[in-house]
Amino acid sequence: MSALAVPSELVDDVVAIRRHLHMQPELGFEEQRTAAFVAQRLRSLGFDVYERIATTGVVGVMRGARPGRTIMLRADMDALPVLEETDLAYRSRIDGTMHACGHDGHVAILLGAATLVASARNELAGTLCLVFQPAEEGKGGAKAMVDEGVIERFGIERAYGLHLSSNYPTGTLGFRAGPMYASSDSIEIDVLGVGGHGAAPHETIDPILVAANFVTSVQQVVSRAIDPLEPAVVTIASIHGGTIHNVIPRSCRMLGTVRAFSADIRNAMPERIERVLRSCCDAAGAKYAFDYLWRYPVTANDPDQTAYARALAARLVGEERAVEANRLMGAEDFSFFAQRVPACFYMLGSRGGPPTAHPHHSSLFDIDESALPTGVAMMTALALDAASNAP
Repeated sequence: MSALAVPSELVDDVVAIRRHLHMQPELGFEEQRTAAFVAQRLRSLGFDVYERIATTGVVGVMRGARPGRTIMLRADMDALPVLEETDLAYRSRIDGTMHACGHDGHVAILLGAATLVASARNELAGTLCLVFQPAEEGKGGAKAMVDEGVIERFGIERAYGLHLSSNYPTGTLGFRAGPMYASSDSIEIDVLGVGGHGAAPHETIDPILVAANFVTSVQQVVSRAIDPLEPAVVTIASIHGGTIHNVIPRSCRMLGTVRAFSADIRNAMPERIERVLRSCCDAAGAKYAFDYLWRYPVTANDPDQTAYARALAARLVGEERAVEANRLMGAEDFSFFAQRVPACFYMLGSRGGPPTAHPHHSSLFDIDESALPTGVAMMTALALDAASNAP
C-alpha cells in the first residue's frame, strides 16, 4: 500500500476529538462519556456497535465486501489521577484527572481511521473490529475484555495497537519483534515486629530497621541472582511505619513493583524476593506477610506480524520513518490480546519540541498533534490491508 492521504478536514476533526477528550478525562472503568461519544461516532459511520464490554468497553464492527481475516485495532480510553499543570487552552476540566499518557490521541486516531475505512468500505476485506478498551492504566481492562470473551465473540484472528510516544520524533513509527514492554507485578509487604520506646530499642523488634535492611538487600536479586544480560527491576516505592519521633512501631508496610522481559525470570521473582525478606526478618526475629500480585505479562510482538506491519509502514511513510523501537520497562495490557492472537504493538512518535518532550504520566505531558495524521494513516492501512495480506 502506498501513501495514504488523510484529508485536511479529517485532520481537523481528529484534533478536535482529541482536545474534546483531553478536556473531559475519565479514569479506568469510569469512561462513560468517552464510551458514549465513541459509540455514537461509530454508529454514524455505519459500524455495528457493541457497548458495555468489560463495563465501559466499546467494539465497532464492519464487515467487508470480500472474504478475509477478522482483525482488531485497539485504542485505550482511560486517563490518570494526575492534576494537569499545563496552560493549554484545552487542558483538563476535571481537577485531579488528566490524559497524561496519550490515550485521548489513541481514541481520536482510531475514530479518524474509522472514518476513512467507512468511506472505502468496498475495499475492505474480512471483518474489522475497532476495540475501544477501558482501564489500561493499572486496572487490566484488556484482561477484563479477554475474560469476557471478546476474542471468541468476534472471531478475532490478528491484533494491532499503537502508543503515542514522547521518546520519538513526531511521525516516526517504531516496531520491535518479541518483548517490547516489560511485565509488571506488585508486591505488598507487612513487617511485624514488637513496638516500644525509641529510647529502648533493645526491648523491641524494630520493623523499620528490618524494612530498611530489606530495601537494600532485595537489590541483590537483580544484581546477583539474574543474568546481567536480562533486564529486571525491583523497586520499593512506598514505605510506611510509625507515627511519632520516639515510638518504635509494631509494623511497617512496603509497596513495590517488579519488572522483567522474560517469563522465566518473572515467574522466579516471588520466591527470590520472599527469600530475601525471610532472611531479613529471621535475623531480627520479626514476622512478615508477603503478597505478590500478578498484573501485566510481557508485551511480546509476533515476529511475522511485526515484520509485516513495519514493511507496510515503510511503504506508507518511508523507510526512514519506520524504525526499530527500543524496549521499555513500562508495561502495557495489550499483552493480554497478544497472548491470544498474533499481534503487533507499535510506537508513534509525538515529540515535536520541548513542550511535547515531557515523559508520560507527567503533569506537563502533551503531544505534538501533527503526529495524529500518521496514526490515522497507519491504522487505516492496517484496516484495509491486514485482513488479506498479513501472515
